[in-house]
Amino acid sequence: MPEDQNNIQTTGDQMFEHFRFVSDKGQALIRIDKYLAAHMVRTSRSRIQQALDAEYVMVNGKVVKSNYKVKPEDVITINFPYQRHVCVLAPEDIPLDIVYEDEDILLVNKPAGLVVHPGHGHYTGTLLNALMFHLNIQATSAQESISDNEQDSDDSDDSGSSDDGNLGLLVHRIDKDTSGLLVVAKNDQAQIKLAKQFFHHTIERKYVAIVWGNIEEDEGTVVGNIGRDPNDRLRFKVYSEESGIGKHAVTHFRVLERFGYVTMVECRLETGRTHQIRVHMNHIGHPLFNDERYGGSRILKGTIYTKYKQFVDNCFALLPRQALHAQTLGFIHPRTGEEMFFQVPLPSDMQALIDKWRKYAMQRTLEED
Repeated sequence: MPEDQNNIQTTGDQMFEHFRFVSDKGQALIRIDKYLAAHMVRTSRSRIQQALDAEYVMVNGKVVKSNYKVKPEDVITINFPYQRHVCVLAPEDIPLDIVYEDEDILLVNKPAGLVVHPGHGHYTGTLLNALMFHLNIQATSAQESISDNEQDSDDSDDSGSSDDGNLGLLVHRIDKDTSGLLVVAKNDQAQIKLAKQFFHHTIERKYVAIVWGNIEEDEGTVVGNIGRDPNDRLRFKVYSEESGIGKHAVTHFRVLERFGYVTMVECRLETGRTHQIRVHMNHIGHPLFNDERYGGSRILKGTIYTKYKQFVDNCFALLPRQALHAQTLGFIHPRTGEEMFFQVPLPSDMQALIDKWRKYAMQRTLEED
């Protein structure tokens, strides 16, 4: 898949975004328009068709039409005239679950489903819009490039800077379908000092996750660079530290409770990389429950019986997202120097899932006895 994403170059007066894909060795024959639509999910089909009509799509160095059939190991390049979306950041009256607030910082318990900041496909209804309303910040504008990046990062602080149109509020993110704690800076000094703590990995961050499989060890550590998956631009994968690919990442985990076919774990982040917990747990064979991107949205452990399949389907319906919650957050207050520690309870959907699996595990134990 894409080896080079969002590579912007200028040709004459025109700027282009360049994308490059290499189809798999086992790739089945499929029309090029359908292939690109499947692998560029944040790009509209009409825009892909426009690129094909304008002869901006090439396979193995030759221009192709929509009916070209992609074959194994084809090298596909596609160019888009570069676009920028002027995103108006406006305050919106969206309810916030504020855990703590003073003159410098604000702690919010983000619900699952709420995007943190505006981006491609999410220009309104975000946490940032809600924060602007709460803090009485007037509307402003910011330019955002059209790309296939999603609003997704377990607890990303890779950049060490704000992603909020220079408002200086955000110092880290959690993804749209993860619930839990976020710290927000209310002034420049707070943002700088908090960002420094994230940069030096001194922030204490603990998540609760439900993963597939029975983790035998009570605790462990996953160490491995995290970089983009060359076979799927929306996924990340683990690379060896010797490879020089990706960024150094460390996740510590501890088993909280075992339910037989799934396990509840606490994950402590030593670093903050995009999708870190999801990637690391998948790497050790325990993808997050109902994590569609990393294969957790299908039955990976258990029986073949219809009754069990129905039970798991009901669990998926109960928690229609990856089972991940940012439960605790600890840091040094940017003004007072005081150590601060916050913890929020599990959201109702995740607690209901745990209760359901706990009951199932108890019944299964009684049946075996």
